[in-house]
Amino acid sequence: MKKWICILIASLTALACISCAPSAPRQTSGTPSKPASAPTSSAGSSSTASKNEEDSVKVEETVLVDQDGIKITLKGIDMEGSFLGPELKLLIENNTEQDFIVQARNSSINGYMIETTISEEVAVGKKSNTGLTFSKSNMKACGIKTIADMEFSFHIFTKEGWDTILDTEQITVKTSAADGFNYQYNDSGETIYEADGIKIVSKGLSDKDSIFGPGLVLYIENSSEKDVTVQVRDESINGFMMDTIFSEDVLSGKRSIDAITFMNSSLEENGIDKIESIEFSFSISAMGDFMDSTKSDIINLTF
Repeated sequence: MKKWICILIASLTALACISCAPSAPRQTSGTPSKPASAPTSSAGSSSTASKNEEDSVKVEETVLVDQDGIKITLKGIDMEGSFLGPELKLLIENNTEQDFIVQARNSSINGYMIETTISEEVAVGKKSNTGLTFSKSNMKACGIKTIADMEFSFHIFTKEGWDTILDTEQITVKTSAADGFNYQYNDSGETIYEADGIKIVSKGLSDKDSIFGPGLVLYIENSSEKDVTVQVRDESINGFMMDTIFSEDVLSGKRSIDAITFMNSSLEENGIDKIESIEFSFSISAMGDFMDSTKSDIINLTF
């Protein structure tokens, strides 16, 4: 969960990605696997949270950043937020000598990497009330109904030239639901990679992955001591090389549910209307350093 995406892409994703729950036949890989299960990895009591419990989640007003003339204050949380998802209410103050833009990186909720949307311009000497929005579709895929904690960092850069002004450390915000919260994670499915503290589980195919095409839903767990980026290489379906979309940042100690998206255009070009087999390998690198990478053996899944 990882990376900033623009508002247009986030909007399209929210509209198109209703859920990452697999809906295709069970998969096998040499031996029978567990049934493909929907990624409903709820964190403890969140799985049974009522609508009223969700609405009752609160956060305390807190100064998140106060450095080098930049001040960002958390004012509250709006669980309804926008149609994209729940929103942290922020007050940003620019007491520097240059206009800047604020974005967020490395965001998570309850230990799951979750996409966020914010790109706020603040002129010199001005203030701005804005929101940091967490992806509702990502939260649904991870089974998150109650927010116990959120983590993220801010990337702040000049409006002219895009020069970095400040990259903050990770910021943790705990909600009123945090005390006594029971964190649980659903790693059911077929483990297709496990080495060096990285575990990847296939949860089956989803024909609702995105507007771009169907996907193979993956649960990724990073128990290593370094942040990683997981990508795929050498992808093919039914023996035909395939264009895909997949690149997931997973911080140390975090988890992610995302899908390898197979492009409809590639499927159509190769006359594929039914996915019978998939081959690919993983490329796992230290986040921000693709020279420090590991490539897995070829993984073959049949359906």
